[in-house]
Amino acid sequence: MPTFSAPDGTKLAYHVFGDGPPVVCLPGGPMQASAYLGDLGGLSAHRQLITLDLRGTGESAIPEDPDSYRCDRLVDDVEALREHLGLDRMDLLAHSAGANLAALYVGRHPERVSKLALITPSTKAVGIEVTGDIRRETAQLRRDEPWFAAAFAALEAIVAGRATDDCWQAIAPFFYGRWDEVAQAHQAAEDGQKNKEAANAFVAEGAFDPSATRAALALFEQPVLLLAGEVDLTGPPPAMAEFTGLFPNAEFVIQPGAGHFPWLDDADWFVATTAAFLGR
Repeated sequence: MPTFSAPDGTKLAYHVFGDGPPVVCLPGGPMQASAYLGDLGGLSAHRQLITLDLRGTGESAIPEDPDSYRCDRLVDDVEALREHLGLDRMDLLAHSAGANLAALYVGRHPERVSKLALITPSTKAVGIEVTGDIRRETAQLRRDEPWFAAAFAALEAIVAGRATDDCWQAIAPFFYGRWDEVAQAHQAAEDGQKNKEAANAFVAEGAFDPSATRAALALFEQPVLLLAGEVDLTGPPPAMAEFTGLFPNAEFVIQPGAGHFPWLDDADWFVATTAAFLGR
């Protein structure tokens, strides 16, 4: 398992899948070990994937300063990885909450990113609100599923501000295009992969300045892919389309029937689309 040192001396780990030109991959969670990404449904057959375990997750060390989990402070870790890999510029792929980190990295180091792929991204860093109404409308696409009634009732409680731990568990099927054994195993592994203290610090006050980030992204002229899942409650297509519009050179695609983890829902479609964007 390869490692490198962050600027503050914290030892960070990353994992390598496949051969070819590298793509640095930032996981979501927030602050979830990169293991849940796997090799992104077989994308490693087209490009070498470098999946980073963010500090305090997976095989990376816990830092001395817990405030260093804040998203804007993690930018230095990504830059240290680029330098460690000896890359003048890199292709960057980010999933979910990892897109917040990617957006901040692009804002600070735009000249170091050649292509940017955002997979079902979070919108916190750019200040796009996903309303309860949009989530409800997206959820209704699953109304024929056998688990829908209980999951939708839990979603209503969450939107109304009455969330319980049971509610969050009940809506788990909404995050996957198919609530099958693979999805259930993937979801069950999540708790053991997340650093909850780090997740709270990731979004702490001061982590994001949406106006400044939007202004920076508007100047980023390199190619961007924004991939949304058709039935993803976390990043419904209307919000993802708005996110795409922040870039001057972005392509927006919606993966049919996909949830928040599109490489699990239809690996062939996901890999073909993402590989075509990244190239070789």
